[in-house]
Amino acid sequence: MEDGPRVPIKEATFPSGDYPSLEVIVAEYLTRINLNVEQACFGVAGPVVGGRAEITNLCWVMEEEKLKDKLQLSNVYILNDLESIAYAIPSLDPSDLHTLNSGKRASDGAIGVIAPGTGLGEAFLVWDGSRYRAYPSEGGHTSFSPTNPPEIHLLQYLQDRFGHVSHERVCSGMGLPNIYAFLKERKYYEEPPWLNRQLSRTDDSTPVIVQAALDKSKSCKLCVETLNTFVSILGSEAGNLALKVLATGGVYLGGGIPPRILPILIQPSFMEAFINKGRMSVLLTQIPVHVILNPKAALFGAACYGLDTWEDRGK
Repeated sequence: MEDGPRVPIKEATFPSGDYPSLEVIVAEYLTRINLNVEQACFGVAGPVVGGRAEITNLCWVMEEEKLKDKLQLSNVYILNDLESIAYAIPSLDPSDLHTLNSGKRASDGAIGVIAPGTGLGEAFLVWDGSRYRAYPSEGGHTSFSPTNPPEIHLLQYLQDRFGHVSHERVCSGMGLPNIYAFLKERKYYEEPPWLNRQLSRTDDSTPVIVQAALDKSKSCKLCVETLNTFVSILGSEAGNLALKVLATGGVYLGGGIPPRILPILIQPSFMEAFINKGRMSVLLTQIPVHVILNPKAALFGAACYGLDTWEDRGK
Protein backbone atom coordinates (compact mmCIF):
# COMPACT_ATOMS: atom_id res chain seq x y z
CA MET A 1 0.00 0.00 0.00
CA GLU A 2 1.99 2.94 -1.33
CA ASP A 3 -0.25 5.56 0.32
CA GLY A 4 -0.54 3.77 3.66
CA PRO A 5 -2.95 1.18 5.03
CA ARG A 6 -6.11 3.21 4.41
CA VAL A 7 -5.70 3.34 0.63
CA PRO A 8 -5.63 -0.15 -0.94
CA ILE A 9 -3.96 -0.52 -4.32
CA LYS A 10 -6.18 -3.44 -5.37
CA GLU A 11 -9.33 -4.71 -3.71
CA ALA A 12 -11.61 -7.69 -4.37
CA THR A 13 -14.33 -9.67 -2.60
CA PHE A 14 -14.55 -13.46 -2.51
CA PRO A 15 -17.42 -15.48 -0.93
CA SER A 16 -15.44 -17.69 1.43
CA GLY A 17 -18.03 -20.47 1.42
CA ASP A 18 -17.32 -21.07 -2.28
CA TYR A 19 -13.66 -21.96 -1.68
CA PRO A 20 -11.96 -24.90 0.05
CA SER A 21 -9.17 -22.86 1.62
CA LEU A 22 -7.66 -19.42 2.04
CA GLU A 23 -4.69 -20.22 -0.16
CA VAL A 24 -7.01 -20.96 -3.11
CA ILE A 25 -8.62 -17.53 -2.72
CA VAL A 26 -5.26 -15.78 -2.44
CA ALA A 27 -3.86 -17.64 -5.43
CA GLU A 28 -6.87 -16.58 -7.52
CA TYR A 29 -6.52 -13.00 -6.32
CA LEU A 30 -2.83 -12.90 -7.20
CA THR A 31 -3.59 -14.01 -10.75
CA ARG A 32 -5.90 -10.97 -11.14
CA ILE A 33 -3.36 -8.34 -10.13
CA ASN A 34 -0.11 -7.28 -11.69
CA LEU A 35 1.84 -6.64 -8.52
CA ASN A 36 4.89 -8.04 -6.80
CA VAL A 37 3.65 -9.27 -3.42
CA GLU A 38 6.30 -10.11 -0.84
CA GLN A 39 4.35 -10.66 2.36
CA ALA A 40 0.76 -11.00 3.56
CA CYS A 41 -1.28 -10.40 6.70
CA PHE A 42 -4.70 -11.99 7.18
CA GLY A 43 -7.42 -11.23 9.73
CA VAL A 44 -9.48 -14.36 10.38
CA ALA A 45 -12.61 -15.15 12.39
CA GLY A 46 -11.26 -17.52 14.99
CA PRO A 47 -8.59 -17.94 17.66
CA VAL A 48 -4.98 -17.83 16.47
CA VAL A 49 -2.49 -19.85 18.51
CA GLY A 50 1.14 -20.26 17.50
CA GLY A 51 0.51 -19.00 13.97
CA ARG A 52 -2.31 -21.49 13.45
CA ALA A 53 -6.03 -20.78 13.15
CA GLU A 54 -9.19 -22.84 12.79
CA ILE A 55 -11.98 -20.72 11.35
CA THR A 56 -15.10 -20.61 13.49
CA ASN A 57 -17.71 -20.90 10.72
CA LEU A 58 -15.67 -22.70 8.04
CA CYS A 59 -13.80 -26.00 7.97
CA TRP A 60 -10.53 -24.22 7.23
CA VAL A 61 -7.24 -24.66 9.05
CA MET A 62 -4.55 -22.07 8.34
CA GLU A 63 -0.90 -22.04 9.35
CA GLU A 64 1.48 -19.17 8.70
CA GLU A 65 4.42 -21.36 7.62
CA LYS A 66 2.33 -23.48 5.24
CA LEU A 67 0.72 -20.39 3.71
CA LYS A 68 4.13 -18.81 3.26
CA ASP A 69 5.42 -21.88 1.42
CA LYS A 70 2.34 -22.44 -0.75
CA LEU A 71 2.03 -18.78 -1.72
CA GLN A 72 5.80 -18.32 -2.08
CA LEU A 73 5.92 -15.26 0.16
CA SER A 74 8.69 -14.08 2.44
CA ASN A 75 6.38 -13.68 5.45
CA VAL A 76 2.76 -14.43 6.35
CA TYR A 77 0.96 -13.23 9.48
CA ILE A 78 -2.41 -14.44 10.75
CA LEU A 79 -4.40 -12.24 13.13
CA ASN A 80 -7.68 -12.78 14.87
CA ASP A 81 -10.29 -10.54 13.23
CA LEU A 82 -10.79 -8.51 16.41
CA GLU A 83 -7.03 -8.11 16.66
CA SER A 84 -7.15 -6.68 13.13
CA ILE A 85 -9.85 -4.17 14.10
CA ALA A 86 -7.83 -3.23 17.18
CA TYR A 87 -4.70 -2.49 15.13
CA ALA A 88 -6.75 -0.05 13.04
CA ILE A 89 -7.86 2.06 15.99
CA PRO A 90 -4.76 4.27 16.34
CA SER A 91 -5.17 5.19 12.64
CA LEU A 92 -8.89 5.98 12.71
CA ASP A 93 -10.02 9.48 11.76
CA PRO A 94 -12.81 11.36 13.56
CA SER A 95 -15.02 10.70 10.53
CA ASP A 96 -14.62 6.95 11.16
CA LEU A 97 -16.24 7.25 14.59
CA HIS A 98 -19.40 8.27 16.38
CA THR A 99 -18.77 9.21 20.00
CA LEU A 100 -21.23 7.97 22.61
CA ASN A 101 -19.26 9.31 25.59
CA SER A 102 -16.48 11.87 25.30
CA GLY A 103 -14.93 11.06 28.68
CA LYS A 104 -11.34 11.96 29.44
CA ARG A 105 -8.91 9.87 27.42
CA ALA A 106 -5.57 8.93 28.97
CA SER A 107 -2.91 9.34 26.28
CA ASP A 108 -1.23 6.01 27.05
CA GLY A 109 -4.25 4.19 28.50
CA ALA A 110 -5.34 0.72 27.49
CA ILE A 111 -8.10 0.46 24.87
CA GLY A 112 -10.95 -2.04 24.78
CA VAL A 113 -12.64 -3.29 21.60
CA ILE A 114 -15.97 -5.12 21.56
CA ALA A 115 -17.60 -6.10 18.28
CA PRO A 116 -21.02 -7.73 17.92
CA GLY A 117 -21.44 -9.14 14.44
CA THR A 118 -22.32 -12.72 13.60
CA GLY A 119 -20.62 -13.56 16.91
CA LEU A 120 -19.21 -11.38 19.69
CA GLY A 121 -15.53 -10.50 19.53
CA GLU A 122 -13.41 -8.72 22.11
CA ALA A 123 -9.82 -7.46 22.08
CA PHE A 124 -7.67 -4.81 23.72
CA LEU A 125 -4.61 -2.65 23.08
CA VAL A 126 -1.84 -1.60 25.45
CA TRP A 127 0.84 1.07 25.03
CA ASP A 128 4.37 -0.36 24.94
CA GLY A 129 6.18 2.97 25.21
CA SER A 130 6.30 3.70 21.49
CA ARG A 131 3.08 2.29 19.97
CA TYR A 132 -0.10 0.41 20.76
CA ARG A 133 0.03 -3.38 20.63
CA ALA A 134 -3.19 -5.32 20.10
CA TYR A 135 -4.14 -8.57 21.80
CA PRO A 136 -7.08 -10.86 20.98
CA SER A 137 -9.32 -12.62 23.45
CA GLU A 138 -12.28 -14.97 23.50
CA GLY A 139 -14.15 -12.71 25.90
CA GLY A 140 -17.38 -13.10 23.94
CA HIS A 141 -17.63 -16.63 25.34
CA THR A 142 -17.57 -15.57 28.98
CA SER A 143 -20.68 -16.39 31.00
CA PHE A 144 -23.63 -14.05 30.57
CA SER A 145 -24.41 -12.21 33.81
CA PRO A 146 -27.91 -10.68 34.07
CA THR A 147 -28.36 -7.26 35.65
CA ASN A 148 -32.16 -7.13 36.11
CA PRO A 149 -35.10 -9.55 36.61
CA PRO A 150 -36.05 -9.92 32.89
CA GLU A 151 -32.43 -10.78 32.06
CA ILE A 152 -32.42 -13.34 34.89
CA HIS A 153 -35.43 -14.98 33.28
CA LEU A 154 -33.69 -14.78 29.89
CA LEU A 155 -30.67 -16.58 31.34
CA GLN A 156 -32.86 -19.33 32.80
CA TYR A 157 -34.69 -19.70 29.48
CA LEU A 158 -31.44 -20.07 27.53
CA GLN A 159 -29.87 -22.39 30.09
CA ASP A 160 -32.70 -24.82 29.41
CA ARG A 161 -31.80 -24.69 25.71
CA PHE A 162 -28.00 -24.48 25.73
CA GLY A 163 -26.67 -25.25 29.19
CA HIS A 164 -23.86 -22.70 29.34
CA VAL A 165 -24.97 -19.25 28.19
CA SER A 166 -22.20 -16.99 26.94
CA HIS A 167 -22.47 -13.30 26.14
CA GLU A 168 -22.36 -14.30 22.48
CA ARG A 169 -25.68 -16.14 22.96
CA VAL A 170 -27.39 -12.82 23.76
CA CYS A 171 -25.13 -10.13 22.33
CA SER A 172 -24.49 -10.90 18.67
CA GLY A 173 -26.25 -11.54 15.40
CA MET A 174 -26.95 -15.08 16.58
CA GLY A 175 -28.02 -13.73 19.97
CA LEU A 176 -30.76 -11.35 18.82
CA PRO A 177 -33.09 -14.20 17.72
CA ASN A 178 -32.56 -15.83 21.14
CA ILE A 179 -33.79 -12.69 22.90
CA TYR A 180 -36.66 -12.41 20.43
CA ALA A 181 -37.71 -16.03 20.99
CA PHE A 182 -37.63 -15.55 24.76
CA LEU A 183 -39.82 -12.44 24.70
CA LYS A 184 -42.23 -14.06 22.27
CA GLU A 185 -42.54 -17.45 23.96
CA ARG A 186 -42.85 -15.99 27.44
CA LYS A 187 -45.66 -13.75 26.15
CA TYR A 188 -44.00 -10.44 26.96
CA TYR A 189 -45.17 -9.13 23.57
CA GLU A 190 -47.19 -10.49 20.65
CA GLU A 191 -45.66 -11.15 17.23
CA PRO A 192 -47.48 -9.12 14.53
CA PRO A 193 -48.81 -11.24 11.61
CA TRP A 194 -46.90 -9.14 9.04
CA LEU A 195 -43.65 -9.85 10.89
CA ASN A 196 -44.42 -13.55 11.14
CA ARG A 197 -44.79 -13.62 7.35
CA GLN A 198 -41.45 -11.87 6.85
CA LEU A 199 -39.64 -14.18 9.25
CA SER A 200 -41.11 -17.26 7.59
CA ARG A 201 -39.49 -16.23 4.30
CA THR A 202 -35.89 -15.97 5.57
CA ASP A 203 -33.23 -18.14 7.15
CA ASP A 204 -31.64 -15.14 8.87
CA SER A 205 -34.08 -13.42 11.19
CA THR A 206 -31.62 -10.90 12.65
CA PRO A 207 -31.85 -8.23 9.88
CA VAL A 208 -35.63 -8.52 9.90
CA ILE A 209 -35.82 -8.02 13.67
CA VAL A 210 -33.43 -5.06 13.59
CA GLN A 211 -35.23 -3.38 10.70
CA ALA A 212 -38.61 -3.84 12.35
CA ALA A 213 -37.29 -2.34 15.58
CA LEU A 214 -35.95 0.72 13.77
CA ASP A 215 -38.93 1.22 11.44
CA LYS A 216 -41.06 3.96 12.97
CA SER A 217 -43.78 3.52 10.34
CA LYS A 218 -44.76 0.16 11.85
CA SER A 219 -45.33 -0.68 15.48
CA CYS A 220 -43.53 -3.79 16.72
CA LYS A 221 -43.01 -3.67 20.46
CA LEU A 222 -41.57 -7.19 20.38
CA CYS A 223 -38.71 -6.14 18.09
CA VAL A 224 -38.17 -2.85 19.91
CA GLU A 225 -37.81 -4.58 23.25
CA THR A 226 -35.57 -7.25 21.67
CA LEU A 227 -33.20 -4.55 20.49
CA ASN A 228 -33.43 -2.59 23.75
CA THR A 229 -32.49 -5.73 25.70
CA PHE A 230 -29.62 -6.40 23.31
CA VAL A 231 -28.29 -2.85 23.72
CA SER A 232 -28.52 -3.02 27.50
CA ILE A 233 -26.57 -6.29 27.57
CA LEU A 234 -24.00 -4.87 25.14
CA GLY A 235 -23.55 -1.80 27.30
CA SER A 236 -23.06 -3.90 30.40
CA GLU A 237 -20.50 -6.19 28.76
CA ALA A 238 -18.66 -3.20 27.25
CA GLY A 239 -18.44 -1.80 30.78
CA ASN A 240 -17.13 -5.16 32.02
CA LEU A 241 -14.41 -5.06 29.36
CA ALA A 242 -13.52 -1.48 30.31
CA LEU A 243 -12.99 -2.56 33.91
CA LYS A 244 -11.08 -5.73 33.06
CA VAL A 245 -8.43 -3.92 30.98
CA LEU A 246 -8.82 -0.51 32.69
CA ALA A 247 -9.58 1.04 29.31
CA THR A 248 -8.74 4.66 30.13
CA GLY A 249 -7.79 5.05 26.46
CA GLY A 250 -11.37 4.33 25.46
CA VAL A 251 -13.76 1.58 24.44
CA TYR A 252 -14.56 1.08 20.75
CA LEU A 253 -17.60 -0.74 19.39
CA GLY A 254 -16.81 -2.54 16.14
CA GLY A 255 -18.54 -5.21 14.09
CA GLY A 256 -21.45 -4.98 11.71
CA ILE A 257 -24.28 -4.36 14.16
CA PRO A 258 -23.40 -1.12 16.06
CA PRO A 259 -23.45 1.21 13.00
CA ARG A 260 -26.83 -0.25 11.98
CA ILE A 261 -28.41 0.38 15.38
CA LEU A 262 -26.83 3.77 16.06
CA PRO A 263 -30.24 5.43 16.68
CA ILE A 264 -30.71 3.07 19.64
CA LEU A 265 -27.12 3.24 20.90
CA ILE A 266 -27.28 7.02 21.23
CA GLN A 267 -30.23 6.67 23.60
CA PRO A 268 -29.41 6.72 27.35
CA SER A 269 -29.86 2.97 27.93
CA PHE A 270 -26.51 1.91 26.49
CA MET A 271 -24.39 4.27 28.57
CA GLU A 272 -26.57 3.67 31.64
CA ALA A 273 -25.77 -0.04 31.39
CA PHE A 274 -22.11 0.74 30.66
CA ILE A 275 -21.57 2.76 33.84
CA ASN A 276 -23.83 0.69 36.12
CA LYS A 277 -20.93 -0.84 38.07
CA GLY A 278 -21.53 0.26 41.63
CA ARG A 279 -18.43 1.81 43.18
CA MET A 280 -16.71 1.87 39.78
CA SER A 281 -19.43 3.90 38.08
CA VAL A 282 -17.61 7.22 38.47
CA LEU A 283 -14.52 5.77 36.78
CA LEU A 284 -16.60 4.52 33.85
CA THR A 285 -18.16 7.93 33.24
CA GLN A 286 -14.63 9.12 32.39
CA ILE A 287 -13.96 6.46 29.76
CA PRO A 288 -14.49 7.55 26.13
CA VAL A 289 -16.81 5.29 24.14
CA HIS A 290 -16.94 5.30 20.34
CA VAL A 291 -18.73 3.40 17.58
CA ILE A 292 -16.52 2.47 14.61
CA LEU A 293 -18.39 3.51 11.47
CA ASN A 294 -15.77 2.48 8.90
CA PRO A 295 -16.75 -1.00 7.60
CA LYS A 296 -13.19 -1.69 6.43
CA ALA A 297 -11.47 -1.16 9.77
CA ALA A 298 -10.40 -4.81 10.02
CA LEU A 299 -8.93 -4.70 6.53
CA PHE A 300 -6.68 -1.72 7.09
CA GLY A 301 -5.93 -2.89 10.64
CA ALA A 302 -4.35 -5.99 9.14
CA ALA A 303 -2.49 -3.71 6.73
CA CYS A 304 -1.27 -1.58 9.65
CA TYR A 305 0.14 -4.65 11.37
CA GLY A 306 1.77 -5.92 8.18
CA LEU A 307 3.39 -2.57 7.39
CA ASP A 308 4.60 -2.02 10.96
CA THR A 309 6.07 -5.53 11.09
CA TRP A 310 7.73 -5.01 7.70
CA GLU A 311 9.33 -1.80 8.95
CA ASP A 312 10.47 -3.47 12.18
CA ARG A 313 12.14 -6.29 10.26
CA GLY A 314 13.94 -3.76 8.10
CA LYS A 315 15.52 -1.97 11.07
